[in-house]
Amino acid sequence: MLSQQALDDATAKYEASQQRVHSLEQSYQLAKLGPRAEEIARAQGALTQAEGQAAYAKAQLDATVIRAPISGTILDRSVEKGELLTGQFASAARPVFSLANLEDIQADLDVAQDDFAKLSPHQKAVVTVDAFPDLKWDGVIAEVSPEANRQKATIEVKVQILNPDSHLRPEMNTTVHFIADENKSANAQSAGAYVPAAALRDADGKKYVFIAFNDKAMKRDVKILAQRSGGALVSGLNGGETVITAAPESLKDGDKIKIKGQS
Repeated sequence: MLSQQALDDATAKYEASQQRVHSLEQSYQLAKLGPRAEEIARAQGALTQAEGQAAYAKAQLDATVIRAPISGTILDRSVEKGELLTGQFASAARPVFSLANLEDIQADLDVAQDDFAKLSPHQKAVVTVDAFPDLKWDGVIAEVSPEANRQKATIEVKVQILNPDSHLRPEMNTTVHFIADENKSANAQSAGAYVPAAALRDADGKKYVFIAFNDKAMKRDVKILAQRSGGALVSGLNGGETVITAAPESLKDGDKIKIKGQS
């Protein structure tokens, strides 16, 4: 026979085993059901917080890098390596860097209105700079200002330098020599341009006409080469201009105009 103590010990072990079986049964059932909704929500919140912290850290890291909008050469900088830049610095009218693409250089010049008619789109040119007077670069007219400067009686023209090299620097003093179209010049000199009599005007014995350019009237001095029925052959025009034939006597150089039939 077993002693009472042995019976009690066996009973205690049995009850403990039953409790463990019950506990494992509950864990098994919970595992089958999956995690509770509050646990899922807690995990989702922790994930969202971690993602926010990661995004903030990335923004802080990105703020340490300055990216230029184009590839080029730094001409000037306002800060030194290791210096801290703040939002106040960026908002001030003080650039961090001055950048230029030295492979894309244009020469800006003002052409007198009296000489403007001698130029044509994409006309070739030769460019020189004061710093290297013995060097030359090929150029071509790339852009013409749509508006004249009345005070200076000039029109801004931009000449694209086709073969820039390390000698050229922004803001250099530049001289541009335009290359005339020999065939065009010869034809213009021999044939002249026909102008109706109604377009010819006289000032102190000098003849001139008005041409339409960018919705404005521009004065052109001309010289009569030969009289023709209803008009004359003149020099001073290229032959492709729109000559104003009907305008009031008060019309002046640079006045805005509207061509009949155009909206």
